Amino acid sequence: MSTKEKQVYQDYFFNETAFDYHDGGYVPLEVYDSPTSPLNIPSLLKPDKETDTDVWLTVHAQPGETQILPGAKTKTWGYNQSLLGQTIVFHSGKTYHVTLKNSLPELTTFHWHGLDVPGPFIDGGCHAPVYPGETKEITFTVNQPAATTWLHAHPCPLTGWDVWHGLATMVYVKDQHEESLPLPHTYGVDDIPVVLQDRRFHKDNQWDYDADYDPDGTAGPTALINGTVNPSFDVTTQKLRLRFLDGSNRREWRLHLSDDLVMTQIASDGGLLPEPVQMTKFMITCAERAEFILDFAGYHDGDTVTLYSDETPILTFNIKGFATDETAVPDELATIVDQGDVDPNAPIHQVVLSGTDEEIAINGRKFGMMRIDDRQEIGKAEYWDITNTNDCCGGMLHPYHMHGGSFQIISRNGQAPYPNELGYKDTVSVNPGETVRIKMKFNFAGVFMYHCHIIEHEDGGMMAQMQVYTPEEPEKKYDLMSMDTLMNALAKERGCAVDELVIKSLDSYKKMGMDMC
Repeated sequence: MSTKEKQVYQDYFFNETAFDYHDGGYVPLEVYDSPTSPLNIPSLLKPDKETDTDVWLTVHAQPGETQILPGAKTKTWGYNQSLLGQTIVFHSGKTYHVTLKNSLPELTTFHWHGLDVPGPFIDGGCHAPVYPGETKEITFTVNQPAATTWLHAHPCPLTGWDVWHGLATMVYVKDQHEESLPLPHTYGVDDIPVVLQDRRFHKDNQWDYDADYDPDGTAGPTALINGTVNPSFDVTTQKLRLRFLDGSNRREWRLHLSDDLVMTQIASDGGLLPEPVQMTKFMITCAERAEFILDFAGYHDGDTVTLYSDETPILTFNIKGFATDETAVPDELATIVDQGDVDPNAPIHQVVLSGTDEEIAINGRKFGMMRIDDRQEIGKAEYWDITNTNDCCGGMLHPYHMHGGSFQIISRNGQAPYPNELGYKDTVSVNPGETVRIKMKFNFAGVFMYHCHIIEHEDGGMMAQMQVYTPEEPEKKYDLMSMDTLMNALAKERGCAVDELVIKSLDSYKKMGMDMC
């Protein structure tokens, strides 16, 4: 049993003046007038074939209809099911042969957010399209600590469109160390994925992305948790492990439990924290993941505990009878291996996030499909300074994400990171007027994107791309997808001329006199 005295944090860490509810276009959550439904727990994706060292599986992007509300079914997209996707489990050390299949009416991509894999084609950003009716094969070896990662579409400038339609799913990475710890491990019973999203339901229970589009991030008033409205979960064990993913296009979720029940965070984006962090309030921003242990000791059969975002209930835990569990979360969860010394003569990469609405940019420019904005040598750790130039008293948080692996947060405005930021991360929210220094080492060569993960911001141009190079091929050329190729393909799929395409995010480029070339 742990006897170490721990501080319980009771605030959200970030600057309150930048919370999304101050936005002029903020959409507050409301409880939808429909019955409570059991929380949907996605099934696990079954491999097509496996050996001791290799696994073959198929990930199928498909259209469908989903019974979310009473009445008409909602038209949705998903992976291997009609909405969101079956949970994918990878084991560190194994090699995966993945068939990517697209049965959607238009091109998409498959981005392995949080996986340490080569770019640009396996990573699955905008240069890795899979066209309608097409399949592609990719192979990669998973070699990273246990973590909660995810898969989502990334077809710039339609990432927001695809994710809003449902293309996002959890991906667990497992390893021997994590499996040896006294933590909940039974999927669907005491180890639960929790995908946090929101939507607005229009006529006949349908979604209308273009009608709801906001260049500062599209949001809806109805919480959608694992694709479930007004969900509840029956608790049959004293301890429950929740793996949160903010899979929203825009929304920040400020989470707390009834009775101010303490939440013990054990992991962030890139895996286990060095030690657990206890809190009664937690804010998660777009694309971040966080794992928590809830201990329901003292509750009894028939009790309920409610999870809130701000003051809106989003998930009810129905307490059932359970056996006493005297195990404790270990005081030491993982050893965080430093990414290495930084050469004092190495450049410090500068990423300046500026603007709001259509005027967003990185380093004063919008994304260019064929432009390389930065370079770093494979295997060398270097510092990146991420600066949010928004007004410190009236701006917004920008959740900054890097493809190509995980980083360590070194400082916030020269001060220590937040207490729950001492593990590996791939997404970090930057307060207005703040510079966050991170240390990043790439293990694979390729072209990788970096961007704000408010999805309409990345689609609207708050994105850039770097080339990770080897000393042997410092100027290697990749077959990158051009803007003309993309637009012509979309026009053909939608049965219109290029100048007739309706892509809301491109208005951001037009307003600033820029394009994606």
